[in-house]
Amino acid sequence: MARIGNVYFLIVIFIFALSLAAPLMPLHAPEKIDLDSLREPPGLNHPFGTDHKGRDILSRVIYGAKISISVAIAASSTSCLVGSLVGLTAGYYGGRIDTVLMTIVDFILSFPALLLAIAVSVVLPPGIYTAMIALSAAGWTSFARLIRGQVLTIKELSFVEAAKAIGCSDARVLFVHIVPNCLRVGFVMIGIKMGGFIIAEATLGFLGLGVQPPASSWGAMISSSRAYILTAPWTVFFPGLMITATAFCFNLYAEKLKARYDLGAIKNSV
Repeated sequence: MARIGNVYFLIVIFIFALSLAAPLMPLHAPEKIDLDSLREPPGLNHPFGTDHKGRDILSRVIYGAKISISVAIAASSTSCLVGSLVGLTAGYYGGRIDTVLMTIVDFILSFPALLLAIAVSVVLPPGIYTAMIALSAAGWTSFARLIRGQVLTIKELSFVEAAKAIGCSDARVLFVHIVPNCLRVGFVMIGIKMGGFIIAEATLGFLGLGVQPPASSWGAMISSSRAYILTAPWTVFFPGLMITATAFCFNLYAEKLKARYDLGAIKNSV
């Protein structure tokens, strides 16, 4: 089972590595407009066909992978860092600190995550950094609740009590004894969030709130070609396939990690 899970992870790594190596590959320029090749179906010269401006879809899909996966990585890492700090603080100290912090978390969780991300994207200027901030703002609360629950359990264990008894500071107890025991849960949650963030980033791009033209992102590609879905379906099919495949691989890899570490209670809330 672990080997199967690794296959999903390696597929995503391959897609991302391919996007990083794109400038060195013999690809058409992703932003080059060719009015002689408008909506050309897949063929030898353009394996994925061209869009309504004659741009090569294969090139745009590969370059778009860098944007989509980078946004997902940045958003999940930021969400994990912020949410874990909040969860550690609330779970360890308890009392009024826990009440205030978790009230804030519950308030943010009362809004649909995608709607919150869209609201943040509307307030800020559209772009790749706005997409990262918007997804992080919507995703950190899940980490906070999950890590808090882990801390509430771990801090009652004997080795934590022993560390306190010999005079260890709160910082040492947290970051030496408690945090290492939360890492597995955090890694699984990151895997789950990555799949959700891939779809959320595509949604923001589709709505014009993510990366702006002429840069290519999978969601923006679908948005710009949606009028041709019947006459030139390949313009929508290939970026949609990449969104589905990447999110699918992240989700299945996270499921394998959950099964391996027996963490069946973790759910995706993106």
